[in-house]
Amino acid sequence: MPATGNHRRRKSSSLSRGFIAVTAGGAALALPVIGATTASAAPAQSVATVTKTVAPAVAPAKGISAVKATPSVYSVIAGDTLYKIATGHSVSGGWQQLYQDNREVIGANPALISPGMKLTLGAKAETPAVESKPAASSATPAAAKPTTYTNDLDGWIKESLAVMAQHGIPGSYDGIHRNIMRESSGNPKAINNWDSNAAKGTPSKGLLQVIDPTFKAYHVSGTSMDPYDPVANITAACNYAAAKYGSIDNVFGAY
Repeated sequence: MPATGNHRRRKSSSLSRGFIAVTAGGAALALPVIGATTASAAPAQSVATVTKTVAPAVAPAKGISAVKATPSVYSVIAGDTLYKIATGHSVSGGWQQLYQDNREVIGANPALISPGMKLTLGAKAETPAVESKPAASSATPAAAKPTTYTNDLDGWIKESLAVMAQHGIPGSYDGIHRNIMRESSGNPKAINNWDSNAAKGTPSKGLLQVIDPTFKAYHVSGTSMDPYDPVANITAACNYAAAKYGSIDNVFGAY
């Protein structure tokens, strides 16, 4: 009928139709599918981007603290001993560790070092590779047997060298033997009653002809207080020669 034409419902626009869905129960409002997908996906991408950017910035911090001190090199001068060097430079482990760190440079005799020799201080303090081996075994290492020396010139010199090594006193077998043969011909009871020292009441005694004041001043702990004792006499004389000449090896005449 013409009258009813004026009350006809206007057609919805294309946009409105996108929001209207017809169901069995009637019309209902529906969200646009494309708009919802775009809105939810954007935040996920921005979070992932931030995570990737921050993670590498934290990683370098791990490698900053592992900086180790560089070992120093010491040039030996006249009068030096391993004990004196280790004490003067506060070497961890004392002269024994200093010797072990430089064994290839020094050689088999730790008491024999010479001016100009280059020693590394603290070279192996951070590398306990040798100490890690016993930890893998539960067996108790056998106690080292004490070294025995013959009661003759050869044994006296070798025992003296062992004591000297413990105290960082330089000297070699040949240097000691050479001076003994010149001073006393190997007689531990030799005494000089005719020179100027004897005239003053302090005759030279023993294998290396040491006067009593010098023996007492340079006596090495762990040896006899008897100046005629072969080992005590040799060790004290070498200690004196080290202080005055750098080593008994540098003595080739009256000293």
